[in-house]
Amino acid sequence: MEQTRRSLLKLGSLIAAGGLASWAQAGEVKIGFLVKQAEEPWFQDEWRFAEQAAKEKSFTLVKIGVPNGEKLMAAIDNLGAQKAQGFIVCAPDVKLGSAIERAAKRHSLKVFSVDDQLIDGKGQVISSIPHMGISAYEIGKQVGQSLLTEMKVRGWKMNEVGAMRIAFDQLPTAKERTMGAVDALKAGGFPVANIVDANLVKSDTESAYNAANIVLTKQAGATGLKRWLVFGMNDETVLGAVRAAEGRKVDASALIAVGIGGSKSSLNEFAKAKPTGFFGSVLISPKRHGYETSLMMLDWITQNRQPPALTLTTGVLMTRSNQLDVRRQFGL
Repeated sequence: MEQTRRSLLKLGSLIAAGGLASWAQAGEVKIGFLVKQAEEPWFQDEWRFAEQAAKEKSFTLVKIGVPNGEKLMAAIDNLGAQKAQGFIVCAPDVKLGSAIERAAKRHSLKVFSVDDQLIDGKGQVISSIPHMGISAYEIGKQVGQSLLTEMKVRGWKMNEVGAMRIAFDQLPTAKERTMGAVDALKAGGFPVANIVDANLVKSDTESAYNAANIVLTKQAGATGLKRWLVFGMNDETVLGAVRAAEGRKVDASALIAVGIGGSKSSLNEFAKAKPTGFFGSVLISPKRHGYETSLMMLDWITQNRQPPALTLTTGVLMTRSNQLDVRRQFGL
């Protein structure tokens, strides 16, 4: 009886200290990885690297696509029913942050956000949820600087060039990326009047195609702009604009488009026999966002070592000519 009493006291102390998780062995750990657009190459890569971590460390990974709030909440309930200990999430709407936190607490799940940082009902970042994200504004500036550099290499005159911002300002990360590019262009002396917004309805290639087509139609013959710079939140939206430009017979040599992500879509573009207007992509590391977040969550569960409140990653410009070297550097 005395031994049992001591064991119960020890267990109670661990629970009070939040250290019960440290009793768990890696093989007993189950971690969810929820992403908003499971079909996108970026999220597929994140999952692939998370699976690598799970295989190496012998924990169970549960991958769930959560394209809307209802499915996200159902996924969290599902993880709770499976007796998972935590989950990593890129939410379909960052404003669901408070609801996610409540649901996680209800099921005693640790939560770690990735890519898009969660906010509360007042629009404030939920600092109690650790986050690994991309330094969106700095990567946007890198895109803008890359556009300027290539434009100068080609000897283009700024007053004859338009800059198309594929805008999806509902998503803070998307706005930060594209405004970073805008600020870099301004700092480089690019005329503000030549920067035009193509506003997205959804953050996909089709919506970008439609938005860019509207801009190109309005600009045709009205401004004297002969060449275009194109930038947006990711590769897919930028490629939508490239396809729209092709449809309007804009020659590839009159277009410099730089995406973000280094996705399979960008690699497919580089693989085409004849170069298109898609010049490059700022490659960000899906390995860090999948593999590293998974290991951080594992340590949090088994060692009670909470991840840093904020971890920001950066990228490298990948072009048709350097793609193999850059991808090798990123372990891809």
